[in-house]
Amino acid sequence: MTYFQGKTVWLTGASSGIGLAMAQQLAEAGAHLILTSRRAEVLEQVRTALAHPDRHRVLALDLSQPEAAASEAQQQLGDQVIDVLINNAGISQRSLILETDMQVYRQLMEIDYFAVIALTKLVLPRMVERRSGHIVTVSSVAGKVGTKLRSGYNGAKFGVIGFMDSLRAETAEYGLSVTSILPGFINTQVAHNSLTGDGSALGEADPDNAGGISAEQCARRSLQAIAAQKAEVVVGSGLSKLAPFLQRFAPGLVRRMIAKR
Repeated sequence: MTYFQGKTVWLTGASSGIGLAMAQQLAEAGAHLILTSRRAEVLEQVRTALAHPDRHRVLALDLSQPEAAASEAQQQLGDQVIDVLINNAGISQRSLILETDMQVYRQLMEIDYFAVIALTKLVLPRMVERRSGHIVTVSSVAGKVGTKLRSGYNGAKFGVIGFMDSLRAETAEYGLSVTSILPGFINTQVAHNSLTGDGSALGEADPDNAGGISAEQCARRSLQAIAAQKAEVVVGSGLSKLAPFLQRFAPGLVRRMIAKR
């Protein structure tokens, strides 16, 4: 993937799952990485295990506080040029609307929606000035199709796809690239870390995700789409990959299927 050779790529959610797989593949492709997640010590372990570790740096941020995180990033990064921002950090949900505290909805929106906006707004002025740059957000098939137990997650992911569509329209005149990645079921720890109704972690596997493609496969297909500067791509297999297509052309069928699951 020569597209990434020599580019500075800021990757959030870099310590596990799809983000970790992306970090490994980007490092092999010759990118210079800024690795972000909450825990500096875990990120440092990731950095030292990557190809060409001296090319990469760690930037630990708490994206549940987006404005504070963006302010800290501004102080740490200064005038550093960012060629590609990959907004990959996120958290999911497994709880019914009737059983979900409002604070859980706020936390989902802060991490999955407002953090994307905050970091995008941080790098955008310099990209516009340079007339060069690429902004990527890892959304989800859940941003196209609403399902049970994920109401807040669905809302945030629907919202971020709309934000990215607007961003693409507003930055076209500056020559920027804007890509939305929509993973379906991916075999990661996303279900374990998902928020339940009271905000605690689910702590167990989800059979849908457990049966999905690997994080490495998802990362590879996603990075290929980014390198091709695609506007939007669905990554996955089986029904989760077909769901956005079915939602568009057979919405009634999709609604009935989801209601019965």
